[in-house]
Amino acid sequence: MPEYNTRAAPTAPVVSVIIPTYNSAPYLTETIDSVLHQTFGDLELIVVDDGSTDNTCAIVRACGPRVRLITQANAGVCAARNRGIREAGGRYLCLLDHDDYWFSDKLQRQVTAMREHPGCGVVYSAFIQWSADAAGRFPAPAGFDLGACHDAIDAAFSGWIYHQFLLDCWMLTSTAMFRREVFDRCGVFDETLPFGEDWDLWLRISRAFTFVKLTRPDTLYRQHPQQGNRVVRPHDYRTLLLRRAMRTWGLCSPDGRCVPRGTFLGQLADYQAAYALGQLRVGRRGAGLAALTRAWVTRPSKVRLLAYLAAALLGWRPRSGTAHR
Repeated sequence: MPEYNTRAAPTAPVVSVIIPTYNSAPYLTETIDSVLHQTFGDLELIVVDDGSTDNTCAIVRACGPRVRLITQANAGVCAARNRGIREAGGRYLCLLDHDDYWFSDKLQRQVTAMREHPGCGVVYSAFIQWSADAAGRFPAPAGFDLGACHDAIDAAFSGWIYHQFLLDCWMLTSTAMFRREVFDRCGVFDETLPFGEDWDLWLRISRAFTFVKLTRPDTLYRQHPQQGNRVVRPHDYRTLLLRRAMRTWGLCSPDGRCVPRGTFLGQLADYQAAYALGQLRVGRRGAGLAALTRAWVTRPSKVRLLAYLAAALLGWRPRSGTAHR
C-alpha cells in the first residue's frame, strides 16, 4: 500500500480534520465552526473543495488562517477525501462531512480513547439525526441535552466487528477517528464506487484493525433531501458489496464472532427488496421485478416479498415513503 503521510513533520498536529465539500454554502460555516471550537486544540483543519460553483471557497477563506483550503476539479467525494488524507500531517485523521456538526469535546474524548486503547485502529461514536422543522430551520446545537446520554464503550460494536458490518454500515463517517496507519495498510476510498464507498472501506479496515465505539453521541447528522443516500440508484450496490465481502472473507470476524448465514441472507433480501421498491417507485418496472424475484429467491421464507412481487406483476407501484421491513 502507498504511504499517505506526505506532510508528516516533527511539528505535525496530533489530529488532522478533513472536510470534503461541494456547493455547501448553506451549511459549511456551521460545520467549520464546530471544528474550530473543539476543546482539543492540537489540530489542523483541511477543507478540500471539489470544484464548487457557489461561494463555498469564499466562505472557507473568510474563516482565516486556521483553515487550509485545497481546491481541485470536480472528481467526487471519494477523491476529495483521499486528497485530504494525502495532505494531512496528523497522527489521527477525522473526516467530517460538510453539512454535519461536532459537539465541542468530540476530538478530546476520541483522542483519549485512542490513547487508552493503543491496539485499535478506529474510534467512533453514536450520532444524532439533525432534522429541520416545517420552516426548514435546524435546531441550534446548543439545545441538545447530552446529560442523560450514557458515556461508555459499546461492547457489541467494538473490537473485531467485521461480522457486524455484514449487516449494516453502522459507522457514520463524520463520527470516526482513524490512526494514520489504517490508511497505509488498508488503502483509501475506492473512487470508482458511486455509492457505498464508506461501507466498502469499513469492511476492509475491519479485517485488519479493531474498533472502539463510544456510546455518547458527538455528531449531529444533518438530514436534507439532497443527501446521497436518498437517491434511487440504477444498481443495487449494497447487495453487490455484501456478496463480494462474503465471497472474499466469509461471515466471521478475525476473533471468531460470526453472523449466522440465515441472518445475513435475510438482511440481504431486505436490501434487495428496498432496492426493488425504489426502482418500482421511479418507474423502472423491469428492474424492480427482477430485484424482487432475487430477494424472494435469497430468502423464500419472507412471505411479504412474494406478496410484493405478486402486486408488482399486477401493476402496483409503491408511493414515495413506502418502506420494506
